[in-house]
Amino acid sequence: MSVEQAHRRGFAPGQILFGGDWSPEQWDRATWEEDLALMQEARVNTVTLGVFSWSALEPTEGAFVTDWLDEILERLADAGIGFFLATPTASPPPWFTRAHPDALPVRPDGVRLTHGSRDTYAISAPAYREAARRITRRLADRYGHHPGLRGWHLHNEYGTLDHGPHAEHAFQAWLEDRYGTIEALNAAWCTAFWSQGYASFEEITPPRTTQYLPNPSQAIDFRRFSSDEMLAAMVEQREEIRAAGSTAPVTTNFMLPTWNHLEQWSWAEREDVVSLDHYLDTAGPDAEAHVAYGSDLARSWSGGPWVLMEQNATGIRVDGRTLAKGADRMIRHSLGYIARGSQSSLFFQWRQSAGGAEQWHGALVPHAGGRSRVFASIARLGGILERLAPVAALPADGPLVRAEVGILWHADGWWALETPDLPSSHLTYSAEVRATHRSFWRAGIPVDFVRPLADLSAHRLLVVPAQYPLSDDQVSWFEEYVEGGGELVVTYLSGLADEHLRIATGGYPGRLRRLLGVRGQELLPLPAGERVALSDGSEVEGWTELLGVEDAEVLARYTHGDLAGLPAVTRARRGEGRAVYVSAGWTQEARDRRLAEIAAELGIGPTLPGAAEAGLEAVRRRGDGMDFLFLLHHGERPLTVRAVGDDLITGASARDGLRLAQGGAAVLTLAPDAPVELVED
Repeated sequence: MSVEQAHRRGFAPGQILFGGDWSPEQWDRATWEEDLALMQEARVNTVTLGVFSWSALEPTEGAFVTDWLDEILERLADAGIGFFLATPTASPPPWFTRAHPDALPVRPDGVRLTHGSRDTYAISAPAYREAARRITRRLADRYGHHPGLRGWHLHNEYGTLDHGPHAEHAFQAWLEDRYGTIEALNAAWCTAFWSQGYASFEEITPPRTTQYLPNPSQAIDFRRFSSDEMLAAMVEQREEIRAAGSTAPVTTNFMLPTWNHLEQWSWAEREDVVSLDHYLDTAGPDAEAHVAYGSDLARSWSGGPWVLMEQNATGIRVDGRTLAKGADRMIRHSLGYIARGSQSSLFFQWRQSAGGAEQWHGALVPHAGGRSRVFASIARLGGILERLAPVAALPADGPLVRAEVGILWHADGWWALETPDLPSSHLTYSAEVRATHRSFWRAGIPVDFVRPLADLSAHRLLVVPAQYPLSDDQVSWFEEYVEGGGELVVTYLSGLADEHLRIATGGYPGRLRRLLGVRGQELLPLPAGERVALSDGSEVEGWTELLGVEDAEVLARYTHGDLAGLPAVTRARRGEGRAVYVSAGWTQEARDRRLAEIAAELGIGPTLPGAAEAGLEAVRRRGDGMDFLFLLHHGERPLTVRAVGDDLITGASARDGLRLAQGGAAVLTLAPDAPVELVED
């Protein structure tokens, strides 16, 4: 969503939205009273309702019960609290699955799942789609014009894959629409291999469990189909809301970090605002980099402001343990999302459940209640966010965060590296992209993610990590970018195949050989734990290649074994720009150093020089006639920053130096592009 669209939709509130998922249907009225009092104490201004309340809203088919929700909305209005209203379609009630057992999802091994958890639906089942539309329209008719309605939260974390008969028929229709003829599909899927030639689309099934390896072309097309099918279901709900006359913004919450079943760019085009559920997967220093990664993705998908719909207030789940996040860290993380474009700091959930499958999930009100250290930190955050209201105003034009570095992101890359029997099954798209983003975060350099074929005029450096499939148009896009003066960095596992996962023969990296000026003969993954050195002092792990140069210069060579003296990292001039190829798996430290050096050669520097090295994260968010410099101190010693501006959190001036304690945070108001200095203590 562009800034202009945000203004037009009205999703530019004069406040940062603060609160979380509230499930009053789980509690008695005495708890409702306590909750509302605690919300006001913590300065909560927004809750999300109804995410998992289908059985409370429609306890039997066609019999709707909404008096409890009417009462909740009346109480929220009296308290001055707005709400997102969810369509509860991620958790069909027991009556639905008993009446429509064919609408339960089927695993690849043919096992049909049973009711007993969330997400037990077959997305292509007509009965499910009809029931989802029906309850959506009921909610839209009743609440679509409510003055407290912030927006519509459609479904929840779309992503259930179904391999059953309903999916089979829908997949066949999707393939016929995509390919037109069965002959075209057979050619694209290379079905001459293993006697897989199809005589009609009706012979094709989803990629179910089979004797050995499935066809990778079939596998990635099924992932594309599943994303499109879920998108169609989401759009049906959106259209029911619009048909009821509700103009409130619609969103659905994307999920990160561990799985991805959606092609987010196409989804973002169908939403009024992008929203994200973001759960950290490391409790170490990388947690802060992960906050930035999720935020930059959401802002890039949106094209502007976005909504953090869920985060965990208290814990980080790692290796089966919930590790404490800590109050200062929770606040810095919440501010980190806002720094990179979020209009909210929302959580799952408001009150920690006493029962059910997620009774140990973190919450704003823990089992210990409002008289607890956790709730005290939440109230502290609420006060900070109230003082950050000016940040919610959007710039008249241009991006929220200016970035000259782009990183290519597309779900095809993720799904392609999940197909079986690649040269190494230990490399994942998520890890490669996160490692690239992490390098720029550690250097303090702002980053955008970009979609294939996007306008790159704002980005002087584009990094392409492990984008295994590339189409003809995408290859031409790279060529035009470089010839026009861009700096392109391509890593191994990029361009090896076309969009159907057919290998580009004649040498590696396949479809990018001409642009990069190299020709590889062999892909040579390294054994686990082995590292080797390059001639420039870098260490690499995981991956090497037998590479030859055609018309590129060599920036680094291998120094080990049979590859000793052969090219490892190259650079080719094309028109006004250059294209770098990295044939080996840089360690994180090597990646950090080399990407920072490439950026420095182009004159791309950090937001605040010297800050990242001292553990200070600095992000400059543009506002309405002013800039906001977010300073999040993750380091170990106090720091001082000098600028002509004031801290929104404390009201202190930074003109003579603003001191930041370890774990502290500040948000400075600055004139556009005003200078800032990190002062040595």
